[in-house]
Amino acid sequence: MALIVHKYGGTSMGSVERIQNVAKRVAKWMRAGHQVVVVPSAMSGETNRLLGLAKEINPDANPRELDQIASTGEQVSSGLLALALLREGIDAVSYAGWQVTVHTDSAFTKARIKSIDDQKILADLNAGRAVVVTGFQGVDPNGNITTLGRGGSDTSAVAMAAALKADECLIYTDVDGVYTTDPRVCEDARRLDKITFEEMLEMASLGSKVLQIRSVEFAGKYKVKTRVLSSLTDPLMPLDVEMKSGTLITFEEDSTMEAAVISGIAFARDEAKITVLGVPDRPGIAYQILGPIADANIDVDIIIQNQSFEGKTDFTFTVPRADYQKALDLLKKNVQTHIEAKEITGDPKVSKVSVVGVGMRSHVGVASKMFRTLSEEGINILMISTSEIKISVVIDEKYMELAVRALHKAFELDQK
Repeated sequence: MALIVHKYGGTSMGSVERIQNVAKRVAKWMRAGHQVVVVPSAMSGETNRLLGLAKEINPDANPRELDQIASTGEQVSSGLLALALLREGIDAVSYAGWQVTVHTDSAFTKARIKSIDDQKILADLNAGRAVVVTGFQGVDPNGNITTLGRGGSDTSAVAMAAALKADECLIYTDVDGVYTTDPRVCEDARRLDKITFEEMLEMASLGSKVLQIRSVEFAGKYKVKTRVLSSLTDPLMPLDVEMKSGTLITFEEDSTMEAAVISGIAFARDEAKITVLGVPDRPGIAYQILGPIADANIDVDIIIQNQSFEGKTDFTFTVPRADYQKALDLLKKNVQTHIEAKEITGDPKVSKVSVVGVGMRSHVGVASKMFRTLSEEGINILMISTSEIKISVVIDEKYMELAVRALHKAFELDQK
């Protein structure tokens, strides 16, 4: 008997029929003797509908009230799933995050989990019940409901698995695993049987939407065995088949992984580039530029500072496209005159493409192959960033899909 955490996304919970299929799948695991905790998302589109109503009433809605509203989507889906399980003959109980308790900080709309009380859940599991706990939410030290941000149910599930010391966390989604790249961009994309936490972390951070990055961080930190698999398969498929399906995210690199230099091509479509020109080259200048950006809660990704010439340098960095205008206005209003910068320019239509693989550690020539491939396609590289297991380039947005397909082919990712 194993303790398993199941997580189901919004698509998996998108209708009464799909919720009933989830119940059938969970019941199958329970009847096989396993203890199961289920973390469901809100029904597909429900969170957007609720937040849309809030913005319609008040465009500058208070974040605390937004969390109060958004959290109800998961409560509905959890209650419905518990009812479906009861109809399947499985004793089940549903809880909201604040009932369990999932303790978070007070950063409304993007809270972070601090700890999870496991006594109530373990008592129910030991009594033979299936336990359904809302994803995406928790409660802060003042008793306020908080939400974890987009994709937060993934993080909830992995955190729950870590707290309960679960044998495995199964992330059921509308895709059947992690692919070498997005199949919608490259039809030759191939599903990976295994991927390391390091690679998955890079893929998630670089734009792969299969898992939320914080869930991968959690899984790696607490050594939670995690599998990504499809909820759209037959819910009554044999358990031994289901247990080996999808993509397993592993702790160890194995011999087959070492044979593959690159595991995947990740991309982020909605990037923007900002350049601060003619900046005095003195200690602390990077902080004077990026400090106000961080204070405005804008994420900065790739950063490049050119070599100084006659005491001046240029400073370039990327931000999410949605924050581009806000960042540009902030710099022009509060920073440019203060640091005596010559000019601030930007480009809101760039994308980031990255090659990822633990095999890069022991193989040379990855960068040169990447740059040669892009050159042969006539794609100009605007910025470059590297780490031990990834190389990222910023390019013009219009070349992004071409770059992904060309690199996928160049690194032979279409082949097993």
